[in-house]
Amino acid sequence: MSLTWKGVFPAVTTQMHADGSIDFEATSRHLEVLLDSGVTGIIMLGSLGENTALEAEEKRQVVKTAIETVNGRVPVLSGVSEYTTAMAVRYAQDMEKIGADGIMLLPAMVYKAFPEETIAHFRTVARNTSLPILCYNNPIGYHVDITPQMFEILAEEPNLQAIKESSGDTRRITDLRNQVGNRYALFTGLDDLILEGLALGADGWVAGTGLAFPYENQYLYDLCKAGEWEKAREIYRWYMPLLHLDTHIKFIQYIKLALQEVGLGKEWVRAPRLPLVGEERERILKVIHTGIENRPTIAK
Repeated sequence: MSLTWKGVFPAVTTQMHADGSIDFEATSRHLEVLLDSGVTGIIMLGSLGENTALEAEEKRQVVKTAIETVNGRVPVLSGVSEYTTAMAVRYAQDMEKIGADGIMLLPAMVYKAFPEETIAHFRTVARNTSLPILCYNNPIGYHVDITPQMFEILAEEPNLQAIKESSGDTRRITDLRNQVGNRYALFTGLDDLILEGLALGADGWVAGTGLAFPYENQYLYDLCKAGEWEKAREIYRWYMPLLHLDTHIKFIQYIKLALQEVGLGKEWVRAPRLPLVGEERERILKVIHTGIENRPTIAK
């Protein structure tokens, strides 16, 4: 399937049972809701998909399940969050074999790489697969910053096609355009900067909180792309407390709890993560329930 880099590409959770085993059926059911909302791509096994908490074969089975469920309706990508370059190459090649439409490539996990090492990692993976690649830059979470200057160097790799920009600095959208023009499609990766990112010319959104509010999420994106900024600001103000759930260190637990409260999933996560308890759980539930009570009425 050809891959058009625009629109909402949700980073989907891996649904689990209470014992931490994967609930493939629940994951498939959630994918159907996301597809109905109008998303233009699906990303499995990003950070929200608990990539690094899954065994190697589990990860491959999750992607196979998504490919079977989606059945060609939109592109299916897999996150590549391996610990070494060789492992990342092997995983990317496996994704190609099982029929994924692309990958979202992260720097090698755990290792805080120097710029030349990060460039070599991305270049090596790109040269060992024909899949189109969304490059994930998240220095807040992974302590490796892929700068506009580094992306200019990497521009010679044709299958490095898009950037998920999650530095938290909205100036990066303009800096990237100034440095590399339209060489890459640009996606915003932090939910609570989506309006700002789209206003500055981002092409798409890798959404997190929208997993629990997919129709409102798509509506906000569509308003921004249509230039209906007053309506977009109104939705954004309602949505913002929920969007903040995406930018906390426990964002996986927060968003999975939101999925549970709207009836689209369960809160279970895999250790070492633990479900929320006590005051924190009540505080996050209040945010979620307030959002549900005040959610706007939109046409589905």
